[in-house]
Parts: sequence; structure tokens; C-alpha cells
Amino acid sequence: MDYRKFLGKMEAAVLPYFGGPTVDAPSRRLRVSTPPPPGWWRFELQGRTATPREPAEPEGLDGLPRVRGHLWGTRLVREGAVAEPVGLLPEEEPPRFSPLFARRWHDGTLVFEGLDFEGEAEGHARLALEEGRTLAEVKAVPASLRAAFGYTVLEGTSRALGIPFSPVEVRGQVLSVAEEGSSVAEVRLRALAAEREAHIRALEARRLRAETEARLEVELARVRSRPRHQERQPEGLSRVERALESAGARLLDTRRLVADRLEVTFGFMGERFISIVDARTLQVLDAGICLAGADREVTLESLPSVIREAIEDDVLVITRHA
Repeated sequence: MDYRKFLGKMEAAVLPYFGGPTVDAPSRRLRVSTPPPPGWWRFELQGRTATPREPAEPEGLDGLPRVRGHLWGTRLVREGAVAEPVGLLPEEEPPRFSPLFARRWHDGTLVFEGLDFEGEAEGHARLALEEGRTLAEVKAVPASLRAAFGYTVLEGTSRALGIPFSPVEVRGQVLSVAEEGSSVAEVRLRALAAEREAHIRALEARRLRAETEARLEVELARVRSRPRHQERQPEGLSRVERALESAGARLLDTRRLVADRLEVTFGFMGERFISIVDARTLQVLDAGICLAGADREVTLESLPSVIREAIEDDVLVITRHA
């Protein structure tokens, strides 16, 4: 009898590894046995496990959707002022505002393909930034370059004010910032800070009650002597992962809290979100975004669609930053 057929077929594939516990092949997601540094690797695949063997040159990009835009930090800014992270950028940092191509990998991640030819607009934008000017008087600037310029101005203003932001929170104003400068950036960032503070004040009214309920649940758990979380963790984590994947999001990390609460960190639409959920029901307790006190009306599975709608309506305010 050939027992090898019970062990699973062994195959090799060159895949981009972006970090974390998994890697995506064209038709499936696999667990990485020993995570290597991010990059292109030749993996040995068996069952649902991928073992890195050696660095490799990119393969499998032909035929994947191609995305063009301009570089802002480690993000590609494309049409609609959408700023997405680009995986596996070259070791030598490209010039600011470089035009580039990326391919959308099978899991939705953008992976760097190459730099595009520059025109005069990129040089004009760099000079305007150095001289503290806007792009109001600069002609023939592509929309993606104008947005990358606006994000850069917002980034500088954010550092000066100490107010963090995510691109999805300012996308609707980024072109205005490029045209009008740091004064518009400051107004938007201060408005974001005010919305976050209002959200925090609203949470304070519920926090004492929630803490009291948590203490009671802990005491009841002790009385009932129920099994500890370590025994249930694999099942709970798989439920979290399935709930997020079904909604198009990706689990990044989890952390157990008191009273059957779970802190869930996940990636969605190129951003990172942190939410608190009930570990048993996956009901959202604190979405990590401003929901006007309606957090508990949402589940972890439905939260990504709520986030998508907020992004599309340009009303997203992130209240939990790493």
C-alpha cells in the first residue's frame, strides 16, 4: 500500500509573503510553518501548510489586475484618492511621488511591479512641497498625484499637531488640501480630533456600567468553575477568522480580555482596525470607529460592511489607533 497518498501531495510555488501567519496561493490560503522575512519566496506546499525554502524572483503576476498610481510613503494613491498599502516595495526607496505599477494579488493585496516613466508633473510637485507651496497654480497634474501631494501635506500637519489620521478619514478633503494647503489640513484634523473626543465622552457614560457587568461575570464564572479560555481558544479564534474572511476582512491579531471579551485586530480596505467583541457571540462591544453609540447593534461579521459604507460616504472616524 502506498501511504504517501494519505500524507497529501507535495508541490512547490513562488508566492509573495507579506508577513503574518499565512500566505496566499491562487486558490487557497495556507499557514506558514516558519515565517521568513517579507518577500518573494519559493514555498513547499503540503495540505494547508507552506514551508519557505529560498528567496525567488516574482512569478504569477501576468494576468492579475494592474493598478497604477503615485507613491505616498508605502502606499499607492490611485483614482478617487484611494491610498492602499503596496507590498514588497524595492529595498531602495523610490523618489517621492513616483508613478508606479502594482498588481492585485489573489488576496486583494497590492504587490509592487515596477516604476512608471515620470513626466514634468512629479518634479513640479516635489518642488512645490519643498517650497511650501500648493498645487493650485500647477497645471496638468494627474488626480492621483494631487491626492498623494495632499496626503503628504496632511501627514506633515498631523505630526505638527499630534493628531493621527488614516487616509480613509480624510479622503474627501485631500484634493482641497493639495489646492489650498496646510490650513485646510489643520481644520480637518482638528475636526477629527473633536469627533474622537466626543465619542470617548459618550463611551465614558457606559464604561462604568460595563466594568461592573464584567466584574459580575468574572465572579459568576468563578462560582460555576467553567473551563478556562485556553481550552476554548482554537475554536474561538477560528470563528473570528471565519467571520472576518466571510466579510472580506483579514484577521491580524487577537487578545483575550476579562469577562469573555476579545480584542480583534483586522485589516480591511487597506486599513487596520481594532475592535472589542464578545468572545462567545462576536457581538461588537466597541467597534473602534464612531458609530454614534450603536456599536452593540453590529456583529464582527457585519462590521466590515459598516466600515465600507462609512468610507464610501466619507464619514469614517477611527477611535482606536495602534
